Amino acid sequence: MTDVTYPAPQFSLDQAKALAASHFGVAARASSLDSERDQNFKLTAAEGSLWILKIVNASEPASESEFQVALLDHLARTGADVAVPRLRLTQDGTALAHATGVAGEQHALRLVSWLPGMPLAEAARTPELLGNLGAALGRLDRALQGFIHPGALRSFDWDIRQAGAARGRLRHVDDAEDRALLGRFLDRFDAEVAPRLASLRAQVIHNDANDWNVLVDDNDHNRIAGIIDFGDALYSPVIAEVAVACAYSILDVEDPIGAAAQLTAGFHAEYPLREEEIDLLFDLIVMRLVISVSLSAQRKAQVGDNPYLAISEAPAWRLLRRLDAMNRRFATAILRHACGFDAAPGAKAITDWIKANKKSFAPVLDRHPATLAKALVPYGDPAHPMTVTSAGREPDKATAWWDAYCAENGIALGIGPWGEARTVYTSDIFWSRFVEGARRVHHLGLDLFMPAGTRVYTPLAATVKSVEIEEDPLGYGCLIALEHSPEGCPPFVTLWGHMAHEAMASLMPGQELEAGALVGEMGAPAENGGWAPHLHFQISTDPDLAARDILGVGEARYLDVWAELFPDAATLAGIPPETFHRDGRTRPEIVAARKTLLLPNLSISYSEPIKFVRGEGVWLIDDRGRAYLDCFNNVCHLGHAHPDVVEAIATQAAKLNTNTRYLHDAIVTYAERLTATLPEGLSVASFACSGSEANSLALRMSRTITGRNDALVLDWAYHGTTQELIDLSPYKYKRKGGKGRPAHVFEATIPDSYHAPADWPVEEHASRFAQSIAEQIEAMRKEGRAPAFFIAESIPSVAGQVFLPEGYLKELYAMVRAAGGFCIADEVQVGFGRVGSHWWAFETQGVTPDIVTMGKPIGNGHPMSALVTTRDIADRFDNGMEYFNTFGGNPVSCAAGLAVLDVIERDRLRDNAADVGAYLVERFKDMQRRYEVIGDVRGMGLFLGIELVTDRRTKEPATAFARKVNDGARARGVLIGTEGPHDNVLKMRPPMIFSRRDADHLVGVLEETFAAVLAEGA
Repeated sequence: MTDVTYPAPQFSLDQAKALAASHFGVAARASSLDSERDQNFKLTAAEGSLWILKIVNASEPASESEFQVALLDHLARTGADVAVPRLRLTQDGTALAHATGVAGEQHALRLVSWLPGMPLAEAARTPELLGNLGAALGRLDRALQGFIHPGALRSFDWDIRQAGAARGRLRHVDDAEDRALLGRFLDRFDAEVAPRLASLRAQVIHNDANDWNVLVDDNDHNRIAGIIDFGDALYSPVIAEVAVACAYSILDVEDPIGAAAQLTAGFHAEYPLREEEIDLLFDLIVMRLVISVSLSAQRKAQVGDNPYLAISEAPAWRLLRRLDAMNRRFATAILRHACGFDAAPGAKAITDWIKANKKSFAPVLDRHPATLAKALVPYGDPAHPMTVTSAGREPDKATAWWDAYCAENGIALGIGPWGEARTVYTSDIFWSRFVEGARRVHHLGLDLFMPAGTRVYTPLAATVKSVEIEEDPLGYGCLIALEHSPEGCPPFVTLWGHMAHEAMASLMPGQELEAGALVGEMGAPAENGGWAPHLHFQISTDPDLAARDILGVGEARYLDVWAELFPDAATLAGIPPETFHRDGRTRPEIVAARKTLLLPNLSISYSEPIKFVRGEGVWLIDDRGRAYLDCFNNVCHLGHAHPDVVEAIATQAAKLNTNTRYLHDAIVTYAERLTATLPEGLSVASFACSGSEANSLALRMSRTITGRNDALVLDWAYHGTTQELIDLSPYKYKRKGGKGRPAHVFEATIPDSYHAPADWPVEEHASRFAQSIAEQIEAMRKEGRAPAFFIAESIPSVAGQVFLPEGYLKELYAMVRAAGGFCIADEVQVGFGRVGSHWWAFETQGVTPDIVTMGKPIGNGHPMSALVTTRDIADRFDNGMEYFNTFGGNPVSCAAGLAVLDVIERDRLRDNAADVGAYLVERFKDMQRRYEVIGDVRGMGLFLGIELVTDRRTKEPATAFARKVNDGARARGVLIGTEGPHDNVLKMRPPMIFSRRDADHLVGVLEETFAAVLAEGA
């Protein structure tokens, strides 16, 4: 082992000049250069060339001198792409010469070229310079790959693998605190670092890129001009090269770890490092400094001060103290991130897993946070009263302001977003340990503000890691850490801060919690660290961090690192992203623009309109991040933005979209699939873009074939938006703006069993109501007229979710056909399996129509519709006049339609509709037993109605009550509607994916709303 304590050579300037002339043929002036254990001279030759004469320490084995010669020769031959000294051979043609010292000891001599440039020690440490230094070392080590020499296999005190030997030098460190500091570092090295060094990549490295051995360009201080002095080169772990360079380059800088990250990233760009190497880098930087200060202390004890050894001793001690105060895992995260690795192993896999499984998490509150009216807590405004009082440690005042704001604006949940810069962090605990003079001001968790005592629940199965009390002012108060290990995801930790102290008794480390289990309650200011009541909820992708070590507030400089180490917990907590960011126009701006730009008779739902910006499954999300359970908009049959339909549309749109005058597979494939769902005989399809178009085509077919114009309809029916369909829609022509029933329209009574005369036997309802149709046909006959068609929804919808009496359509269809008319089933709202038991609602009546029209759910929101009829009717309609619809049946529409059929069949959505629908009817009937205002509950599959009455005997409509329930449900985050001639029927037609859990949520909101409306005295 090289003895670094052996005295350095003692040759004079004249002797150095003589040695250079006699051995290397260089006549030059000589001047001394600093050195630790060798003796170096700068030589200036007469012709101006510059050289360095090195007189090697007598203790250095010959193999080591030969190794350094071989190394420089290797670099000269292979081209290092970085400037290094070049050898000058002796006059005998050898690389080494020898000289005898004053005590008769032998010294090796070598002469190398002087490299121009300024020492790094005298240059400003800019990020660009440090990155370039790392890159230069990366290129150097890349050039040394594969090079080996017996002399490289040496070991001496500057070998980082021997850092543990510094323990024997601690006795030379005078200050007890400094000895303890080095002892802590050495304990960790021996236990955690040294055992892992043998598994790392190793090769010949420079091993001494200190700030005097690195030269920068005199004219460009960000460019590395060269690397000198290979006296410490050896075979060692590759990462040691980076550690040594970092140890010197980051002395006395504002942000030492940031500087190290710049250097490391530069090296990595030229010579890719491995994760296991970077994971030890912080410790190896520390150990290089430990070696340096301990050797300096030993040398002082032996020979007194040596300027070369002491050159970085004071800055090294300052840096060691700063590093001791840092969390090494955070420092390692910064270094990993700089090289493109996850800040913690598996961090990105964790966030990806959370994103992919977001629909499966249990809610963290009694009511899912997404469904609550939310607002951002104003901690981002430094002048806001809530911010000022919180920073001033006046939590009661902050709480009072927030409570008043929530009451005035109907806010149930306050949100403190991840990454927000705040001035409330005034305690000394928020000084940065990485960036000198900087404060940590960026929030790294998610705050949920609700009253003290609010219960919170784990979204995933968990193991309690720790439960503790943090006493620091503006700290966490009661702090809980849970560890999660879901299948297919690396383990991670959630942090629950500002909790009530009761958790200390209810939770124990090692305790297992199921998803949805109670974690605890939000604490009051007296126990939560002195804050307005809220939960600080945070994720740590490093599961080995102790709860108190998880950084809740971070520096601006490292937000990108903290985003990986402590990612935003909003997705895990179920907070929609729209809560934090709003795009587009405000609600009032849109309303004003609609009034200016759109038809004034285009209505808007609710007195306070909702701006929806996203749909997902059974939910619609508004621009404020509130999710509404959609039980009304039946167009998105499979749920909003169903991925299969989205993919089908996008894929086909990227390939081809054209009209039906050209051949494409999709239209016939879809026609085959669609007609296969219908009773035998309904086998010919036509496609359009809306239910109105499909119904218009049905009218045209009927009138063309029968030669007649007269129509039979049910009272309060609605069939579309064109004038000819409005003429068939009592729902339109009887209301404001309508012109009354046209002469060609004959209107029959709504077959509503709930409102049937009390003396009608139930089994006679079908025939009794069908008599109204018979009377209309008879009225036509008396005028010498006959119906061209009868059109009705198979379950009248706007009439109030009216379910036809059993056998009604059989009797009616027989009458219409006997009169020469066609029977048209309008399935625009109720088709495609919504009733659960059948694909089509008319099938529940045991009939087969002549023509079936379809729309709304057919494309899950894509504008398309269809008509299906018999071969006979289709052929009779073919009278020479073309029926062409430009976009009807286009490839994109057919792709959407096929995807809808695929999903209904694959996911057994008819079965789901039947099951969940029956469950809802049962729950509604339970409500009916408790609320007198509920006169009737009716439903089939996921087509449901609740009729509200002021008196169950008279069945007087409770229109005002229904309106208040509708508005109250909306205020509580559920969308339903009201229908019927008196708008007293609650109408619900949720997506086919509606689950029992969704049903429970709907019923819960209705229960709460009914109770609230009754309490108001409506």
